[in-house]
Amino acid sequence: MPTKRTQTGFTLVEIAIVLVIIGLLLGGILKGQEMITQARIKNVINDFNGITAAYASYHDRYRAIPGDDVNAAGRWTAATAVSGNGNGQVAGAYNATASSPPVTGEESNLFWWHLRLSGFIAGATAPTQGAANQPTNAVGGMVGVTTGDGTAGMMSFSGLIVCSSNLPDKIAIAVDTQTDDQSSNTGTVRGMLQAGANPNIGAAAASYAETGSNQYLVCKGV
Repeated sequence: MPTKRTQTGFTLVEIAIVLVIIGLLLGGILKGQEMITQARIKNVINDFNGITAAYASYHDRYRAIPGDDVNAAGRWTAATAVSGNGNGQVAGAYNATASSPPVTGEESNLFWWHLRLSGFIAGATAPTQGAANQPTNAVGGMVGVTTGDGTAGMMSFSGLIVCSSNLPDKIAIAVDTQTDDQSSNTGTVRGMLQAGANPNIGAAAASYAETGSNQYLVCKGV
């Protein structure tokens, strides 16, 4: 007489346990991603605040604007520093590529060199080691400075601004919300929709749009 085989499967309890485990794993992954996003938001905000503090400290010590400091070359002779022109503005684009060594016309690059030479921010102090290069933000975008001229093409900013590029929409919106008015075209923080990495400054976006793929250049008045 042939032996009868019994085919067994998962019980409802076993299936429920598996589903709970999968849910916990997915929840952990999503929670981890959110923690990473929140950390990046905090880092971008800290960049803005830290640069503003370094600028203020430099100005308080030397009575000059980093990058525009006309006495920099005489102060740091051992480093063969380059002075700015002393006109009260930081000339040059936030995303300008520095020559080595930089020249007076590249004040947006000299800004970083002067701050590093003074010890207000960390980094190399020799031009051959990138002393005049812009730092990067938490997502690998460029962080730079320039002086706005009040036109729409500069997000209608006037005066010194700090810009952080390649920010995903969620991060850009959160930074503006937590530090300003959540509007991309008003206030001390404004955003521009990017078409490419580290773009030139243009007009501020009509509004932020969280699509999951948008990236923004976000600038803040100092």
